[in-house]
Amino acid sequence: METQLDPMKDDLPLMANTSYMLVKHYVLDLDVDFKRKVIEGSIVLFFETGSQYRKTSSTGKESCQSQFDETCKMRASEPCHIPMIKMSTCSSKTEYNDFTVTGKEEEATSDENSNHSNNEQASGISSSKDCCGIENHGNKDFLLVLDCCDLSVLKVEEVDVAAVSGIEKFTRSAKLTGVSKELENLRNQIVHELVTLPAKCWKEQLYYFTHCSQAPGCGELLFSTGTWSLEIRKSGIQTPADFPHAIRIWYKTKPEGRSVTWTTDQSGRPCVYTMGSPINNRALFPCQEPPIALSTWQASVRTAAGFVVLMSGENSAEPVQLQEGILSWYYYVSMPMPASTFTIAVGCWQEVKQKSFKQTAAIETNIECSLPSCQSDFRWHEETCGHVEYPCRFQNPAARLQAVIPYRVFAPCCLMESCEEYLLHLIPQCLSAAYATLGTHPFSRLDILIVPSNFSSLGMASPHIIFLSQSVLPGGSHLCGTRLCHEIAHAWFGLAIGARDWTEEWISEGFATFLEDIFWARAQQLSHDEIKGQQELRALLRWRRLRDEVQNSEEELQVLRPKKESTGELSESGASVVKYGLKAEKIFMQVHYLKGYFLLRSLARTIGEVSYLASLRKFVVKFHGQLVLSQDFLSMLLEDIPKQKKSGLTVESIFQNWLDTSGIPKPLLEEGETWKECQLVQQVSGEVTKWIQANRRIRKSSKKKMKLDEVVFQQLLPDQLVLLLESLLEEKTLCPRILQCLERTYQLREQDAEVRHRWCELVIKHKYEPGYGDIERFLREDQAMGVYLYGELMVNEDAKQQDLARKCFAAAQEHMDASSAKVVAEMLF
Repeated sequence: METQLDPMKDDLPLMANTSYMLVKHYVLDLDVDFKRKVIEGSIVLFFETGSQYRKTSSTGKESCQSQFDETCKMRASEPCHIPMIKMSTCSSKTEYNDFTVTGKEEEATSDENSNHSNNEQASGISSSKDCCGIENHGNKDFLLVLDCCDLSVLKVEEVDVAAVSGIEKFTRSAKLTGVSKELENLRNQIVHELVTLPAKCWKEQLYYFTHCSQAPGCGELLFSTGTWSLEIRKSGIQTPADFPHAIRIWYKTKPEGRSVTWTTDQSGRPCVYTMGSPINNRALFPCQEPPIALSTWQASVRTAAGFVVLMSGENSAEPVQLQEGILSWYYYVSMPMPASTFTIAVGCWQEVKQKSFKQTAAIETNIECSLPSCQSDFRWHEETCGHVEYPCRFQNPAARLQAVIPYRVFAPCCLMESCEEYLLHLIPQCLSAAYATLGTHPFSRLDILIVPSNFSSLGMASPHIIFLSQSVLPGGSHLCGTRLCHEIAHAWFGLAIGARDWTEEWISEGFATFLEDIFWARAQQLSHDEIKGQQELRALLRWRRLRDEVQNSEEELQVLRPKKESTGELSESGASVVKYGLKAEKIFMQVHYLKGYFLLRSLARTIGEVSYLASLRKFVVKFHGQLVLSQDFLSMLLEDIPKQKKSGLTVESIFQNWLDTSGIPKPLLEEGETWKECQLVQQVSGEVTKWIQANRRIRKSSKKKMKLDEVVFQQLLPDQLVLLLESLLEEKTLCPRILQCLERTYQLREQDAEVRHRWCELVIKHKYEPGYGDIERFLREDQAMGVYLYGELMVNEDAKQQDLARKCFAAAQEHMDASSAKVVAEMLF
């Protein structure tokens, strides 16, 4: 019986029984309907029998062994080829552009598109309603469990992959005719041989996945849906080995589904996108969510003309017109990834392009010439990769020398100028800096999309695509550059290397936070002293943030490894839970960013940054394409540290001091606030003193008009401004004239969102009514950072401020992220 959990308070259940059957490939065929706010169509899942059940099938043969094991070895040495399949063998409503194998894997990702239109869901759906009741079929049948939530499942059927023309090559020792049981085994054999094709044949594999997904159904399967899962069975089938290994699910999403958000962009046009929901993608398509379920996928998405479909795919898709007013977009990936990394955004996006091609070329050439040599790190690339087989860029000589991968930028039309001014020129700089630090880019290309204002974060990285909030654009390049570097870092840590247990978020966010400073310093080509100064300043700001968060959050949410010794453990079926995964307040916490960052910073200071970064590159080369636990990184790092530098460091001591406890880590407290000696910090301290003294003089001489022009204030960097405003927030009273002068001196309304947030806090604390318009603008345009301000407006118990909070929430609530809206509503009402 399915466990009943409060969907907004408890742990996130991962229900899929991946130990019995494991999805290897998804084929999605979908239509996006903005009028009904629905995505509907079908998904075909191709399975392998899971590790727990690679045993004998009902025929007495080894279920995961076949003639393919020998023929695969033979084919591996043969050139892969894709047979020309006539259009008559596919759906009459299908258009297909055949792949051409050139042998140049990298070039294949930009020009190959496949488009499908399949309207089979119109027939026979109602009958599946009558056969989905499973309570009368006993408990002996094998039950396939998929993660599923907020979906209307219409029909589930077995796919007759044996009916595909040309599929005989996968059944050299078998016949395509026979009794029912033999035919079922034959279908599973075909799927097994298809999913285990060698990496060099990935295009051939993708070709046959496409045509197998279009094969007719050969029998409906029984199913039922629960709060968190879709359960499927076939009457009389009692083992995973005998269960159909290719199934098609017809379904549609619900407008209130929590995996995607239907909203309007900044230009007022409709759009839909995956916003990084706590429930991941299970309300977008039925899937296996546990990280261990690494799979490839391909998707055809149809939508009305005028809309652009962006996805986490290897190819830069171009639309194909199927009929008047309808376009089809096709994407694919050949690197196995967790289903949670699948990302889609459909809207009236416009591509932002450089006005001057020569200018762009000059920037990229200049950066590549300034790169430090990474050739010494390529010695590791000659080793065999440790991941499951796929066409890996780390084994591609051309990819290993590519400092800047191809990139595109998309945005609503009203933000195109801002993107060109603030974002576009930073991308090659940041990509080159990342390459100089870690080596080979794990992914072959990058799209960057400025998402709608209701996005609940400053950024989100997925394979081949990054979402950025509009909040990173105004106020110069600093916030935009650092956030871009953070998301680029996730290509290595979080995507190419993933956490085997999702509770260990620090493996992704701690590394990205640490590396954003390294990347951004290299992108700016700063001197050693400038780098050290900026990094010490940012360490101080993060220390203050961590201190505040530890003081104002539940202790249980401050632990980076909440499952401790049981981290990474699964049930016999493969199901598990993500501890605290559905707590709404956890979404707004940064403890896993900050404590993870300080742990990595401490390790880097112990062994020296040069040696530390070399260890990071070694770790990337060894573990890319794999899932890891904390001890995998820590053990490898400690092996590389000379004994005289270890200072008693062990994996166990790091667990005890950093990962398994709440509060401020003991080593961080003992380290002392060394950043106070930083010149940039001391400069801010001097400016704070000037403002405090000016405020006291004005308050003492209130009858006279004191001239503040006589005081000379220095220009400050954005991070210095943040520290200045945070320091002034600690003052009990600042008079209106000081606040007015403060805003004018630093032009605070024109600064980046981090600075403007602190300005809004000052306005709220001191009830500075001329600044209320700044708060209203912030809550409207910077929703990713505004939740905290609602609380501040209510805490002061000032009628005007509370009215302002309710007014802003009423205007934004309809399109606000669900978790944000819930937290704000609890503050206001």
